[in-house]
Amino acid sequence: MNLPNLLTISRIFLSPVYMVLFLIENPYSCLAATIVFIIAALTDLLDGYLARRMGSMTGFGKFMDPLADKILVSTAFISFVNIGYAQPWMVTTIIVREFLIIGLRSIAAYKGMVITSSYAAQIKTASHMIVIICILVFINLKTWLVPAGHNWAMFNSPMTNTVFDIIILLSVILSVATGIDYLFKSSGMLKGLLK
Repeated sequence: MNLPNLLTISRIFLSPVYMVLFLIENPYSCLAATIVFIIAALTDLLDGYLARRMGSMTGFGKFMDPLADKILVSTAFISFVNIGYAQPWMVTTIIVREFLIIGLRSIAAYKGMVITSSYAAQIKTASHMIVIICILVFINLKTWLVPAGHNWAMFNSPMTNTVFDIIILLSVILSVATGIDYLFKSSGMLKGLLK
């Protein structure tokens, strides 16, 4: 168990902490949830960087790192559905794709093989994190500024939810596209795994 792997595991433990804080109807807990998510997202950058720099990339890390990402991203998107900032079908599509790939990786790991994330999949994960942080920043601005008398038009405009729908939809499209690409590129290996 090295430092990069500990950072990966910390991301898994931070996911429910984020969820609990986010669902408490309190400006301070909302801000704390945002900070927790950003810290968790930063561990994703840091664990990979440290693993490469220290030459300590392990099979455990290659498997757990994308799993930790998927748990964190899924938790955040589900929390948005709960308060109406994300469409359930979009989030469901993302989560199904994420855990379908994790299932295939689990089968591979059971048979002694490690399937690493593609570059496109890493971009997809980064896009998820950016979308989530953008929505969290908006929610925090609304939570803090409206009670202070700064009721900006975007806080009540239907266009805001439309923009959120569009950027999440782009994430859905990227998720599906990278999932299909992953299945095609791994089809030969996957046939062997499923025998």
